[in-house]
Amino acid sequence: MRYLSHILAGFSLGFHHRRELRHLLDSTALNSCILKLEPDELKSSGVTVLALDFDGVLAPHGASVPLPEAVEWMKRCEAVFSGDRVFILSNKPTDGRRQWFAENFPAMRFVSGVRKKPYPDGLKKVGELAGVPPSSIMMVDDRLLTGCLAALVAGAIPCYIRRPYICFSSRPFAELFFWKLRIMERLFVRLVSLF
Repeated sequence: MRYLSHILAGFSLGFHHRRELRHLLDSTALNSCILKLEPDELKSSGVTVLALDFDGVLAPHGASVPLPEAVEWMKRCEAVFSGDRVFILSNKPTDGRRQWFAENFPAMRFVSGVRKKPYPDGLKKVGELAGVPPSSIMMVDDRLLTGCLAALVAGAIPCYIRRPYICFSSRPFAELFFWKLRIMERLFVRLVSLF
């Protein structure tokens, strides 16, 4: 039942924030990925804290470690923001991922023990841990109705990744499911924005 409430929240909150989601969808380049985000530019625009999704943003779905290019990008983020200002806010914070970050980026923290996105709880916790208002937190996510929606609900800055990392050869069924889910989210946002 908890899983069902999470899905229903995505639709109901998505309808409430339909215009902001449509603007985000329309204003995001088709090839947007984390490598197109320059940490210096983000900081100069007023972002003081980054909250990063894992699946699709740092690695293909279900991977236990980020891709090498994502690691290099996170090193640049760490240099600009400092590691304690970069958080991992994933709906799947596995022990393997936590351990990898503890060994490679010990200052970066996983946020857990909160309701899953699209609920704003995780971003509120990020703000509390970093001591900043939500308006200075950027949530980087490849899903409109989870991370981007959570950012809108929390009053944070959503950053939509339209070109997520995908690997059909390693997890074909999971990747196909999330690929279709992303398409359905975009269709939902386009449709409800007409009302």
